[in-house]
Amino acid sequence: MPSRSSEILAAAVAAIGGAPRAGQEQMAEAVERTFAGGGHLLVQAGTGTGKSLGYLAPALDHVIRRSGSRVVIATATLALQAQLAGSDIPAAVAAAEKVTGRRVTTAVLKGRSNYICLLRVRDGSGEDPQATLMGGEEIAKSLRAAGSDATSVLGAEVVALREWADSQAADGGLADRDHAPSHTPAAWAQVSVPVRECLGATTCPYGAECFVEKSREVARASDLVVTNHALLAIDAMHGGTALPEHDLLVIDEAHELVARVTGAASVELSPQQIERVAKRCLSWLDDDLALEFLNVADDLQVALDAAPLDRIEDPSTELGAVLSLIRDVARRVGSAMAGEDPEQKQAAAAAKEILDVSTQMAAMKPTDVLWVSERERIGRWLVLAPLDVAMMLRDRVLARTPTVLTSATLKLGGDFDAVASTLGLWRTERVADGVPVAKPDADGADGDAQPWTGLDVGSPFDYATQGILYVADTLPNPGRDGIGPEALKEVAELLWAAEGRVLGLFASQRNAEAAARHCRAELPGRTVLCQGDAQLSELTRRFVDEPETALFGTLSLWQGVDIPGDTCVCVIIDKIPFPRPDEPLLQARQRAVAEAGGNGFMAVAATHAALLLAQGSGRLIRRTTDRGVVAVLDPRLKRARYGSYLRASMPGFWQTTDREVAISALRRLAASAKDAVSS
Repeated sequence: MPSRSSEILAAAVAAIGGAPRAGQEQMAEAVERTFAGGGHLLVQAGTGTGKSLGYLAPALDHVIRRSGSRVVIATATLALQAQLAGSDIPAAVAAAEKVTGRRVTTAVLKGRSNYICLLRVRDGSGEDPQATLMGGEEIAKSLRAAGSDATSVLGAEVVALREWADSQAADGGLADRDHAPSHTPAAWAQVSVPVRECLGATTCPYGAECFVEKSREVARASDLVVTNHALLAIDAMHGGTALPEHDLLVIDEAHELVARVTGAASVELSPQQIERVAKRCLSWLDDDLALEFLNVADDLQVALDAAPLDRIEDPSTELGAVLSLIRDVARRVGSAMAGEDPEQKQAAAAAKEILDVSTQMAAMKPTDVLWVSERERIGRWLVLAPLDVAMMLRDRVLARTPTVLTSATLKLGGDFDAVASTLGLWRTERVADGVPVAKPDADGADGDAQPWTGLDVGSPFDYATQGILYVADTLPNPGRDGIGPEALKEVAELLWAAEGRVLGLFASQRNAEAAARHCRAELPGRTVLCQGDAQLSELTRRFVDEPETALFGTLSLWQGVDIPGDTCVCVIIDKIPFPRPDEPLLQARQRAVAEAGGNGFMAVAATHAALLLAQGSGRLIRRTTDRGVVAVLDPRLKRARYGSYLRASMPGFWQTTDREVAISALRRLAASAKDAVSS
């Protein structure tokens, strides 16, 4: 007899017009067992499996069975969060109600900066006088249509957002950015506050109406809460204060969790940031202290210009001395900013952030990585990130509740161990059918063991018959000077054979642009789009709408791009995507593994590359009818000792090193696509 979660899953699949999938059903059963028995579950569910419903059905069954229980689902980005809340969750909730008769309550919870701040709206600068004649949203629309200057448009957008905030407050809404009138990031920055500048509900004069507090109240009253990895990280770092109590956790797109948590735990400091905060504080500081605060911004700029673009580990350097000076000045500024005025309090909070960040950076702890970063238009700034987030995830996330972690790419090199270790789950804790897989050793579990199971439910795709992995093993190894002439010739030949319909994934913007120039010159009748030519969304739309077109780009295209059908019959990867040797954080992580007696290259660089290769090659097959070739122009994928590990991380395509086999396959696919169009 099928379980109730199976019935919910079947009802949800039927409601969206889908068909039963063995992998999805297997996943739902495993999630149900984890929820009932504890421990953690890593589920690799390939593209097309329908993994969202695979965990939603048992999650809904759980909260219906156990009154007062709550499940939190965390996905990678705000966009994915909105997608989940807008499609799969409503279908699953309706199916659960049909099967059980109970309507599950749901909520979406985001970080503070995604909601309007009433203090900024009501106690900020005065309203635009134009708003008395017509609404701010109408003004903004008319100004944008007329091509007015950015300042005028910005002012109108801010007025529109203020009006909308007042209507949301009156109607009991949450003033969530996703539902706001059209606006730019600059306009939103004027009506929201970062978390460190928030006065708190008990201190803020509008605390009783606060949209953030209301969103948290809604979440605390809901059975199912959808959040994102960044807020999950903030919750972990701040003692569980950001999310409501929950007894089960699902982490979707779990392959991105470490990067998202690292990003949330990272801090930055720039001369421009210090200068902005100093100017906000001027009204409440004496002249000498105000001048000191402004001057330390210049001191930081000088030290940054003299520092190497690398990790900073020596506190005795000029940069270390400047960080200590910034810390001391910011501490005195904070002491001088003790007033009760709300605007003063927010300025003081901004100064406190400078103090906290400079203190953390000046300490130069071995568990942190501090480095100088640079961008042409922005200049130089400091970045500090945690060396490792595995223990934080283990102690502050996984130890709290049974957790399901799922993605299309969790098995690297053929098993889950590499990804699991980055999440704080040790290989000696892995169990299969209730039995430990390995005996505990030096890196094994302790008294706070976190047992986990890995499950690969496969994919509805038959990769071995739908796709070819062609490795160009006769090409020279890629160098550091950009893409070579032999590889450029190979790109053009593949593009010629496919008659467009090529997605090129390149290691750098320079390589992508070089390949685009070469192909445009060699194949003048073929349209080659390149990232940077226009907005990425526009380029992707053209790639889909114009079948005989190629699209070349970098990291943004390696994941999250869904291009099914004849639009893409060939994915070209110019180089194994190892991290750049000048990336201080990954360098530091690699060194730390080596110093602990492990293989730093395999644990960090190879794992990084394997994940991206799995994501990039996964762009080829998106439907059961898709066919095509993944062409990797890096012979190391075949020749190097680590090549087998990387290939095992990719979909199970039929493999060849014969160029003619790949070219012939692409010619046949191009001809078939033409025949389909003509018929």
